[in-house]
Amino acid sequence: MSSIRIVPPGEVAKTAGAIPPLLFANLKSLYSRRAERLRQLAESHPLGDYLLFAASVVEAQQNAHHDHPLTIDLTGVLEASASSGRAPLAVKYFSRSAHWQTLLAAIIAELKPNAPEHVQPVLESLSKASAQELEDLATALLAGEIAQVGSDKAPFLWAALSIYWAQIATQIPGKARAEYGEERYNCPVCDSPPVASVVHIGTETGLRYLHCSLCESEWHMVRVKCSNCEQTGHLNYWSLDTEHAAVKAESCGDCGSYLKILYQDKDQNVEPVADDLASLILDAKMEGENFARSGVNPFLFPSGE
Repeated sequence: MSSIRIVPPGEVAKTAGAIPPLLFANLKSLYSRRAERLRQLAESHPLGDYLLFAASVVEAQQNAHHDHPLTIDLTGVLEASASSGRAPLAVKYFSRSAHWQTLLAAIIAELKPNAPEHVQPVLESLSKASAQELEDLATALLAGEIAQVGSDKAPFLWAALSIYWAQIATQIPGKARAEYGEERYNCPVCDSPPVASVVHIGTETGLRYLHCSLCESEWHMVRVKCSNCEQTGHLNYWSLDTEHAAVKAESCGDCGSYLKILYQDKDQNVEPVADDLASLILDAKMEGENFARSGVNPFLFPSGE
C-alpha cells in the first residue's frame, strides 16, 4: 500500500512527526520560476536553444493556466479514493474532462507564431486533430506508450495534461497522512512517476521530496533510500564536477536505476524540470555506467522505438 494517503477533510490527519508528507504546487509562481531557470541555464549551454524553447512552452503553460482556470468539486473523488486505496487523481482511473484540450489549444496558439520551423508541422498536426484523436493520444501518453504518440508530440500534450492535473491537485480539500508501507515511488496524488528529487531549504530544510512529473505535487521520502525500489544497501551519488554539486544522480545497484537529486542548499535556484533537462550529460554518464533512468522529464520523452 502507498505510504502517503490523502484523506477527506473531515477525517483526522496524522502526520509522521512534524514532516509534511505532501506539498502541493504553487501554480502562481511555479511556471514563471521554471521558465526563468531554463533561460538562466540556457546561457552558454550546448543545448541552449532547446532550453529556451522549453522556457517558451512553460510560459505558454503559465498563460494557459491563467486564462483558463478550472474549478472542480473533489469531495466524491476523495471519498472514493479513501475507500479504494488508490491515488485520488490516478491517471489510469480518473475521468478527465475536455478542459485539458482547451489548455492544449491555448498553448499551441501561443507557440505557433515563433516556434522553430521543424516544430511548426507538429503544432499544426495537433491543432487539426479531432477531439477523439487527442484523447487517444493522451491515453497512450499517460500509459507510457510513447511509440503510439511520437516523441515530437509528447511534450505539448504533456504540457496541457500537466496543467490540467495540477489545477485539480491544488484544489484537493483533504490532508495528507503518512502511513507505514512501501511503494512511495509514484505520486500519491496522480500515480505518475517523479521527474527528480529535491532536498529542500526553508521550513523543510534537509528533507527530500520527489517532484511529480505530471501534477507538480511533491511527496516526502527519506534520504539514503532508493526512490525506485526503496533499498538502501547499494546507493551511489554521481556528479559532473565536485562532490558539492547542486545536481547529482542517485544510482541503485539493487534495481539498476537512477534519479537526479537536487540540493537547494548548494543552489537555491535549482528547479526539478529545468535542472534535470540541463544536466543531460549526467544522464549520458549514468547510461554509460549501465543505469536506467527511472524518472520522466516532460521535455525528454524517448523515441519509444
